[in-house]
Amino acid sequence: MSHRVVVVGAGFGGLFAIKALRRADVEITLINGTAYHLFQPLLYQVATGILSEGEVAPPIREVLRRQENVDVRLGWVRDVDVEAKIVSVAGPGIDYTVPYDTLIVAAGASQSYFGNDEFADHAPGMKSIDDALELRARIFGAFEVADLHTDPETIERWMTFVVVGAGPTGTEMAGQIAELAHRTLRGQYRHIDSRKARILLVDAVGTVLNTFGDQLSAKAEKQLDKLGVEVRTNTKVVAVDSTGIEVETIGGEAAGHRERIPTMTKVWAAGVAAPALAGRLAAATGAKTDRAGRILVEPDTSLPGHPEIFVLGDMMNLAGADGKPLPGVAQVAIQSGRHAAGQIKRRLSGKETGQPFRYFDKGSLATISRFSAVASIGKLHLSGFSAWVVWVAVHLFYLVGFKNRVTAVLHWFVSFLGRGRSERVATQQQAFARQAIRAYGDPFRRAEAERVEAERVEAERAEAKRSAAQRTATGADQATTQAR
Repeated sequence: MSHRVVVVGAGFGGLFAIKALRRADVEITLINGTAYHLFQPLLYQVATGILSEGEVAPPIREVLRRQENVDVRLGWVRDVDVEAKIVSVAGPGIDYTVPYDTLIVAAGASQSYFGNDEFADHAPGMKSIDDALELRARIFGAFEVADLHTDPETIERWMTFVVVGAGPTGTEMAGQIAELAHRTLRGQYRHIDSRKARILLVDAVGTVLNTFGDQLSAKAEKQLDKLGVEVRTNTKVVAVDSTGIEVETIGGEAAGHRERIPTMTKVWAAGVAAPALAGRLAAATGAKTDRAGRILVEPDTSLPGHPEIFVLGDMMNLAGADGKPLPGVAQVAIQSGRHAAGQIKRRLSGKETGQPFRYFDKGSLATISRFSAVASIGKLHLSGFSAWVVWVAVHLFYLVGFKNRVTAVLHWFVSFLGRGRSERVATQQQAFARQAIRAYGDPFRRAEAERVEAERVEAERAEAKRSAAQRTATGADQATTQAR
């Protein structure tokens, strides 16, 4: 029997680990909560109508169609029995288990609201296709609703957009909403001027793109200002509801000052946390976690005392060359996935394992607007058009599949050279599905419960019919006996 490798998560870490094991004598079971691989760095373009969801989320089975040693399973890992080496999985309406010899856990990260999970109802994050489609419906829908109103305060509330988090995702999102309002939608509404939309970028830290260095941060903030984005750093979000957001100033003479910003559309791009699976896995193995829930791993990315379990990407806490934890970026996931696969192949061939993972930083990129970006690549710091060209090249390289690259280029051509957006369709289902699903419950579980209940009722009816028939038969027999 071949060595059984179970991979949890089809993000960059899991996918690149699987591809690195293509020719290894292993049987791989991939377990993922969706049927697609998500290119998360471009989700903001789905939310703002540039790309379709299919272009950033190719089907896993299509991506791995030529790799015969992979079995793809849909589901969410709920528990890991590290003694029996079995993972328990909750699928759509069905629970099942999968045994393993080696386990690779690369389940990514979830949005963190810093203990205020109720904010999610009013400020969707940017971690899933569902999030992006919901935001698309809210953003384009805001202009449509504003066009219906006559009250100036109501119109202003609908045309105010607040993005929380001034990292790459938040900065890119704010820039694209500004371009959408000031360029794409200009002149398309009879009763409002989309150029009067107010876009705010809010963050508790002191600078935009603080990991890019002071020079690039300043250039990014200057470009955002040109786009009409109001940047508010040193500003903490303290409350969020359906019609507004409340912020508090941190530091300086205005420290402690609170302000309510009326707005119907909020985007949460601040903070990430490890998924709940990280906590369960840590509890099962005795591993430690950090404040964000990430698991502290050994230098080779395995768990302490469990060399057969690797934790990758956003779920792991591993210090880099500078002594700081490695960032939750795609390159960390890709490289750690390949490293884990290399360790498995060495183990199977009888070679020594335990070599530490060495991360090679290929730099950071963020777009501000069309033809403008910032890039930090080693000692090279670029901004403007040159950085934007690098951004395009890098993102095209990592888009999975030739079809995705071609269609992405076509849509970028329409959006960046022209004024159009190829994906402006938004529905009420997308805008309100989050609340509906929570109110209704898990549709698969509910359907299963309804099926079980229907079978119970049918069984009771059948039993009642049998009992009635038996009573009738008994009565007839007694009548016959008495007649005799």
